[in-house]
Amino acid sequence: MPDILNIKTIFFTLWGYPMSYLEFAGVVSGAVAVWLSARANVWSWPIGAVSVVLFFFLFYQIQLYPDMGLQVFFFVTNLQGWWRWTHPKPGEETVQHELKISQMPVQQLVLWLVLGTLATVGLGTFAQHLHTLLPVLFSQPSAFPYLDSFTTVMSIVATFLMIQKRVECWYVWLGVDLILTYVYYVKGVKLVSVEYFLFCFIAAQGAYLWTKEYRGYGNVSV
Repeated sequence: MPDILNIKTIFFTLWGYPMSYLEFAGVVSGAVAVWLSARANVWSWPIGAVSVVLFFFLFYQIQLYPDMGLQVFFFVTNLQGWWRWTHPKPGEETVQHELKISQMPVQQLVLWLVLGTLATVGLGTFAQHLHTLLPVLFSQPSAFPYLDSFTTVMSIVATFLMIQKRVECWYVWLGVDLILTYVYYVKGVKLVSVEYFLFCFIAAQGAYLWTKEYRGYGNVSV
């Protein structure tokens, strides 16, 4: 692994906290991507793809294995979201020829959340035993296997909703960001923890801005 991708390679120290190049670059690119997402800016997707590659290496080194695997999913969906937002189907496009914001029927959202909870149990059980199943790859036990799995699964749900530009994605992200603020603080990647705390406010802002734009269309859920 190149030194610059090693969490022990320090960029600078701030108030006694050693900041690695990896954590700093991942946080900055991730913050820019989320800020752009709240404004429905299509450039959030390619910048987000850069961020998830960096976080893949970071999470491996701090034993958050479900989060690490999630970055592979995020990389693929960032490319998918970039395509979906710039290639809407007839009737879905804005005047800028990008995908319109929409809302999801309540029954469909509840189904997604129920399935997500069930998936959390399965993934959490797997993550709890990952270091015994694959000791060569994972020498340390997974940290917070069920909590980490819950945020992983719900992040997948939120991402699929975001690809379709559903307003509800921001409410799911808000719950995920609150939990991850705590997890990353406990694991010692404090800048990442601060970033996710700020993401909570961006998620709330995203929900407000997307709802406002959606209501401006004067139509119903699709």
